[in-house]
Amino acid sequence: MPRNSSDSTNVGSRSNDPTVLILTSLASEPRHGYALLQDIADFAGVRLGPGTLYGAISRLEARGLIEATGAAGRRRPYRITPAGTEMLRAAIAELRTIVDAGTARLGAMPASGAALAGGAA
Repeated sequence: MPRNSSDSTNVGSRSNDPTVLILTSLASEPRHGYALLQDIADFAGVRLGPGTLYGAISRLEARGLIEATGAAGRRRPYRITPAGTEMLRAAIAELRTIVDAGTARLGAMPASGAALAGGAA
């Protein structure tokens, strides 16, 4: 079940950051707003609200990270720009560093629940 991007129970804000989600979706092909919502829900399990999506699209467009490809009827498809591609690569590298550190640290932890509870008895 997709989770809401503003759900306070999500672990870490990076994995559901609208900027990263939108750029990731557009990395494979141009998409319009509704197609972005659907793709993000499919690959990330995150359901962005329309206000969150279109606010992020406006900011990404203003920063030159995405651009409109022209209207297709009522739909306005967007594509990632070279600057957006570089930003996505940097974000992925940062996430990979965090994942690697977390994985290594989990591997070094004892399997007991006491370790997860801070060692309290």
